[in-house]
Amino acid sequence: MKTIFLTTLLAIAIIHSYAQIPQGNKMGKQNMNIGHFYGKIVDSKTNKGIAAVTVQLTGNKFDTATKKIKQAILNTVITENHGDFSLEGLPIFGNFTLKISSLGYKPIEKQINFGIKFPQAGAATAQNGLSGMQKILDQVDKDLGNIKLEPDATDLGNVTVTASAKQQFELGIDRKIFNVDKNLESTGQTATEIMKNIPSVNVDIDGNVTLRNAAPIIFVDDRPTTLTLDQIPSDIIDKIEIITNPSAKYDASGGNAGIINIILKKNRKFGYNGGVRAGTDSWGKVNGGGDFSVREGKINAFVNGNYNQRKFVSEGTTNQNNFFNPPSNANSVTSSNNNGEFRFLRAGIDFLADNRNTFTVAGNYVRGHFNFANNFNTDSLINLSNVANNQSTTGSDRTFENTGVQFGYKHNFAKSGENLTADVNLNTSNNHSSSDNSTYTFFPNSTIQKQNPLLQQTYTQGYNKFYTIQSDYENPISDKVKLEAGVRAAIRDFGNNSSQLKYNTYTGTYVEIPAISNNYKYNDQVYAGYINYSAKRTKWNYQLGLRVESSNYTGTLLNNKGTDSSTFAVKYPVSLFPSAFLTYKLTDKQDLQINYSRRVNRPNFFQLMPFPNYSNYPIIVLQGNAGLNPEFTNSMELSYNNNYKTNSNFLATAYFKYATNLITQYIYRDKNALSNGNDSVYYSTYINANSGISYGIELTNKMQVTKWWELMLNANIFNSKINASSVNSNTSHNISIATNSILSWFGKVNSTFKLPKSYSIQISGYYQSKTVLPQNGGGGGGGPFNQVQTTAQGYILPKYGVDMAIRKDWNWKKGRTGSLTLSMNDILKTEYQRTFSEQTGLFNQNTERISNPQVLRLTFSYRFGKFDTSLFKRKNTKFDQNGNSVDMMP
Repeated sequence: MKTIFLTTLLAIAIIHSYAQIPQGNKMGKQNMNIGHFYGKIVDSKTNKGIAAVTVQLTGNKFDTATKKIKQAILNTVITENHGDFSLEGLPIFGNFTLKISSLGYKPIEKQINFGIKFPQAGAATAQNGLSGMQKILDQVDKDLGNIKLEPDATDLGNVTVTASAKQQFELGIDRKIFNVDKNLESTGQTATEIMKNIPSVNVDIDGNVTLRNAAPIIFVDDRPTTLTLDQIPSDIIDKIEIITNPSAKYDASGGNAGIINIILKKNRKFGYNGGVRAGTDSWGKVNGGGDFSVREGKINAFVNGNYNQRKFVSEGTTNQNNFFNPPSNANSVTSSNNNGEFRFLRAGIDFLADNRNTFTVAGNYVRGHFNFANNFNTDSLINLSNVANNQSTTGSDRTFENTGVQFGYKHNFAKSGENLTADVNLNTSNNHSSSDNSTYTFFPNSTIQKQNPLLQQTYTQGYNKFYTIQSDYENPISDKVKLEAGVRAAIRDFGNNSSQLKYNTYTGTYVEIPAISNNYKYNDQVYAGYINYSAKRTKWNYQLGLRVESSNYTGTLLNNKGTDSSTFAVKYPVSLFPSAFLTYKLTDKQDLQINYSRRVNRPNFFQLMPFPNYSNYPIIVLQGNAGLNPEFTNSMELSYNNNYKTNSNFLATAYFKYATNLITQYIYRDKNALSNGNDSVYYSTYINANSGISYGIELTNKMQVTKWWELMLNANIFNSKINASSVNSNTSHNISIATNSILSWFGKVNSTFKLPKSYSIQISGYYQSKTVLPQNGGGGGGGPFNQVQTTAQGYILPKYGVDMAIRKDWNWKKGRTGSLTLSMNDILKTEYQRTFSEQTGLFNQNTERISNPQVLRLTFSYRFGKFDTSLFKRKNTKFDQNGNSVDMMP
C-alpha cells in the first residue's frame, strides 16, 4: 500500500511540474496538458441547444516573462449548432473559472476542476480488471453536462477509479484479463496459440479449447462470432477476457462452460499512427501484416490486414480392439501434412456526431485455403491372426470465407456514466472442400492385393449465418448504485451438404451413396432480456441480475435436389436465469466473493435429428433424439483475492456445478433397418440423464518477483461425475452408461524476464495429469464425431510442454518503435497426446499423436506515430465499454 501511494505521489509531482513549468522540449508540453472539459449549453425553458454561445475558461498559467504563476485565459470557444462545446489541452490540477455568455441570456460564471481522486489500491483493482493509470486519466476527460443559461449549474459528479500499471495478466474475481501485447510467444500466430498461455484454459493437439475441462463459448468484442480461433491472427488481438461464471448480462447458453471474450485492437490516438510486421518460421512459411488509423475532428478510422501461411505436420499410432464375434484388432500408423494460408482484413470508422453521440461501422473479411494429405498403414488381425494390411491415402482441398459487419450507436447522457447503446452484427461463413481417399488391401507381408481397392470421394459445402441485434442501457443512479438493462435477439442459419461417392469398377465412374451422404439445414432463434442491479454498502458490494430467454429450433433434412425431405421443430419455453455476486472487502488488499448463476445447454442438430445416419455403418448407426430436453446448470464460485503487493495478486476460487437433464450419449443394439430386421446393429443416440456434478479449486498467483522478473503460476484441481441411475430415453431399450471419475489437475507457469539493453525472455510451460475426456460445453454445430461427449468414456494420459521466446525492443525518435521476436514451441518435443477411449461392449482404443513440435519463428514489428496520452481519455464509442468506459462501481 505504501509503495503504491509513494509511486502515485511521485507521478503526480512529475505531471504537475511539467504542466506548470515551460519545457524546452515542445513534446513535453503537448503531452502534459491533457485536460478536457466538454458539455452542452441549453435553454433552461426549452432544453434545446443554443448555438454561438461564448464559452471561456480561465486558470493559472506560468508567465515566462515574470517567472510567476498568474491568472490567464486558457481557452475560448463558440458552441456549435446544437450547443456542444469542447475545451482541450488544459492543465489537470487547480481550479478554473468557466464563463458563459450569449446575447439574450444571463451570463454564467462558475468554478470547476477535474477533481482528481486517487483511490485505495488493492483487491478492487483486480476485481475491475482495468488499468489503474488509465482509470486515473479517465478523470481528466470530464463531461460538464447540460448547462442551462440561467443561474442553475448542473451537478458534475465524481467518478471512482482504481490504480495499477498494465500487466500481462490482470486477475479479478469475476474474470481474468490477458493483455496480448505483453505475450512474446504468440507473435505472428493465431488466437489458438495465445490460449496456451492463459490460466484456466487448455488446448489439445488439434487446437480444441476447454475452460475448466468444458468447451467455452467464443465471443469477439462481446458478441458471438462465426470465426474460429485459428482464423483470428494474434497480432490484431488487444486482450482476452476469461469469464468463468457470467452474469445475467451475458448469454445463458454454454452449460458447464464459461465465455472467452476476444477484444480486437482499435487504436484511439489522435492524429495518425500505424505499424507493419513480418515473420517467417522454420518450415519456410511467412506471415505479415499492417495497420493504420487516423483520428481527425469527428472521424476516427482504422484498417488492418494480415497474411498468414501455415503448415502442420503430425504423426501418430492407433491400436483398436473390437469385441465382435470373432474379435478383431487393428494397429495403425498415420502421418499427415496440412499446408495453407489465410488472409484477414478488418476496417471501421467512428463518426463522433457530437460530444454525446457516436455512430460506428466496422467489418472484417477472412479467406483461407488449405491442402491436407494423410497416410494410414493398418494391420488387421482376427483372433490374433494377421489377415490383411491396409494402406490408405487421403488428399483434400478446403476453402473458407468469413464476412462480418457491425453497425453501432452510442449515446452518452448528460449524467456521467449514463449511456445507451444499440448495435447490429451480421456474420456469415462459407466453406467448400473435396477429398479423395484410396484404400488398398494386401495379404499379410505381401504386395499382392487381397481385393479391389476402395476408392472414395467426398464433396462438402456449407454455410453459417449469424445475426445479432442488441441494445444495452447503463445508469449510475448514484456513486454507489448502478442499473443495467438490455435486450437481445440472436438468429442462426446453418446448412451443410456432404456427398459421399464410391468408385464403381464396372462402370468406371464414381457413384453417390445416399446412405452415408447428408444434406441438412437448421434455424436457431434465441430472444433474451436482462436487468442487473449493483450497489455498494461500506465493505459490501453486490450485483443481482435476471435474464429471460426463449428459443426455437427447426431442423430440416434435404434431398439431393435441395428441397425439404424431413423436418423437425423444437420450441423451448421461456426460462429464467438469475445471477448474484456478493463481495466483501476484508481489507484494502483482500476481497472475498461468492457468486451464482444458472445456465443452459440446448441440444444441437445431431443430438436432436431423429433420422438414422449410416456414415459409420456397419460398425454403428448414429441417431438423434428429438425428445431431448435442455440441460440446465447451476454454477457457484467462492473466491478469495489478495493484492498483497504492487503488481502482485493471489486468487483462489472453489467452484461447483450441478447439471440436471444432462445430455448423455448411450449405445444399444436393435434390429438392422437396412436388412429388413434380419440381423442387428449397434445404435448410438442421446438421452437426458438424471444429473451431473463437476467441482474443483483453482489457484492463480501473479507476482512481480523483482523489477525485472514477472511470474504467473496457475493450478486447477477438478473432478466430474454423472448420476445415471435412471434415465429418460424415450425408448424401451435397456441402457448401460459407463462413467469415469478421476481427480485430475493441471498447472501452468509463465515467466517473463526483462534484461539489459531492452531484451526480454519469456518461458512458459504446463503439465496435465490423467484427465477424463471433456464434458460437453454447448450446443454448437459439428458432425457426429466432431463433438465433445458428456459421457467421459475414456481419458487423456499425462502430458507436458515448454515454450520459449526472446525479444529485442528499440525506441527511436519521433515515436517510432521496433521489436524482433524469436520463439519456439514445444522445445523439449514432449507434447504427445495419448488417449484411451472405449464403448462398452464394442471396442477400446489407444492413440498417440504429436503435431508441429520445435517450430522456430522469427517476427519483426515496426510502429510509427507519436504517443498521445489522450488515448487514455474517456471515449464516446461503443467499443470502449470493456476497458475504457467509466465504471461507477469500485
